[in-house]
Amino acid sequence: MHGLVIRSTGNSCIVLTDEGIRVECQIKGNFRIRDIKSTNPVAVGDRVKITIPEGNEPAFITDIDERRNYIVRRSSNLSKQSHILACNLDQCLLVATISHPETSTVFIDRFLATAQAYRVPVILLFNKRDILSDEECRKADELCSLYSGIGYRCIQCSILQDSGLEELDDILRDKVTLVSGNSGVGKTTLINRLLPELDLRTGKISDKHDTGMHTTTFSEMFNLPEGGWIIDTPGVKGFGSFDMSSDEISHYFPEIFSCSCNCRYGNCTHTTEPGCAVKDAVSTGKIHQSRYNSYLSMLNDESQGKYRKELLNQGTGR
Repeated sequence: MHGLVIRSTGNSCIVLTDEGIRVECQIKGNFRIRDIKSTNPVAVGDRVKITIPEGNEPAFITDIDERRNYIVRRSSNLSKQSHILACNLDQCLLVATISHPETSTVFIDRFLATAQAYRVPVILLFNKRDILSDEECRKADELCSLYSGIGYRCIQCSILQDSGLEELDDILRDKVTLVSGNSGVGKTTLINRLLPELDLRTGKISDKHDTGMHTTTFSEMFNLPEGGWIIDTPGVKGFGSFDMSSDEISHYFPEIFSCSCNCRYGNCTHTTEPGCAVKDAVSTGKIHQSRYNSYLSMLNDESQGKYRKELLNQGTGR
């Protein structure tokens, strides 16, 4: 029997079978000893084969279909393991906020680079426009100009006030969409706006640290009434890159990759080499300094050997 993993709690999964039945499944033990370098060998969005024994024995996931793509990040607890956020995606919706809490450009750029590596389109949703000061609104406008200039679709909105979201239903229709972002940016509020019958719990922003507090504790996907699926994920504090070597990282920054063909040396790292077209572009403002800083931070990750280089076993999508 085959089905779709629609919820993953770590210890067990809910699989929606092709016959439309929801089955709670355990993960077969041999997944734990296969060469899968992730904390969750089965993830939301996976197509899987399950076995349902007779009697009261639990159902088991026995095999995973080849993945079309996935979004992966460094595990928060195990720096040399990865954590798969979701698989077989059509697009990602990255929810960000200028303040309360502030989403850093480094976080945004690391997410975008990872999605670029696995060929998953990303739409940037800048939330909480209604509470921004004039200066913060200008910053939001500048970031939208920056990322739309690179080629990313940007939306400014207030999910709580249901403003600026007119195009969202068309964007999500008939797509499998991962919703991600820091805790407190409004991901769960967005899910509730799309599917009010779920009435998911939302959290408050910490007054002390101006950061969000986790309310979603596991990944789950929901069927949208007009077609498509949306995947809710726990908030992410940081987005450690995984499975990228130094000579690949620039490929996932479109404007850096575009300029790199004019560098004097074919293996230019865009750091100290003479005749580097990328550094020239940064100095003239053609490449934004924040993007270059994010690129350097990812280079630093790789040079320190923080992450393993082995590919995850179930297809890379690259």
